Amino acid sequence: MARETGSQYVMHHLQHWHVGHGFWSIDLDASLLAILIGVGFLWLFRFVAKRATHEVPGKLQCFIEMIIEFVDKTVRETFHGKNPLIAPLALTIFVWVFLMNFMDLIPVDFLPSILGFIGIHDFRSVPTADPNITFGMSIPVFLLIVFYNFKVKGLKGLSLEVFTKPFGVWLLPINVIFRLIEELVKPLSLALRLFGNMFAGELIFILIAGLLPWWIQWAPGGIWSIFHILIITLQAFIFMMLTIVYLSMAHESH
Repeated sequence: MARETGSQYVMHHLQHWHVGHGFWSIDLDASLLAILIGVGFLWLFRFVAKRATHEVPGKLQCFIEMIIEFVDKTVRETFHGKNPLIAPLALTIFVWVFLMNFMDLIPVDFLPSILGFIGIHDFRSVPTADPNITFGMSIPVFLLIVFYNFKVKGLKGLSLEVFTKPFGVWLLPINVIFRLIEELVKPLSLALRLFGNMFAGELIFILIAGLLPWWIQWAPGGIWSIFHILIITLQAFIFMMLTIVYLSMAHESH
């Protein structure tokens, strides 16, 4: 079979392993990886929690405790209400998004080459480079924002806030339009920011692998990998932080 050109290589690696067509298609690669990473993350934390000790903790226990303390401190400094759900939710989001982002550091041909032996030729390794995954995480956060707006402020309090802020009751239509835009932007900002950054990072790795000779790929690839470690961590932190901030705003009754 003829060798792929650079553009063919790039387009091939941007194809998902999917079923269905159009709106009803499902990207199996992103979905299965997201589920496997989530299950693995939960199993690991449960495994460490069941074997945790106060005497001489191991390195893995110390590392996980550092992550938990970091997230807990961030929640206490940012969230102004009282809700036992927020800290576990923030921890889950941060670790899960980070691990999905981390898949971007795996060589672009590694998983497709292995899966090619069983007939799967289109496979993308970064779940968060798929907007279906990022929107799948942002929409439940948005529903929580709506739920806590009603629960904390009540129908009367929320109605007064929507109808009178920020310009007073005399500009009620403008207040409502501004509020609708503000609320709808939240899931969009969560999903598109994460998707855009991870898609761009994945694309750069694909371009390096597809357009440069194999003997020189390590130089730009290594430099970009080092820089990308900061990006994948920062994007996980931003997704977590915005979730905390949005839910904190939903708990403010004044």
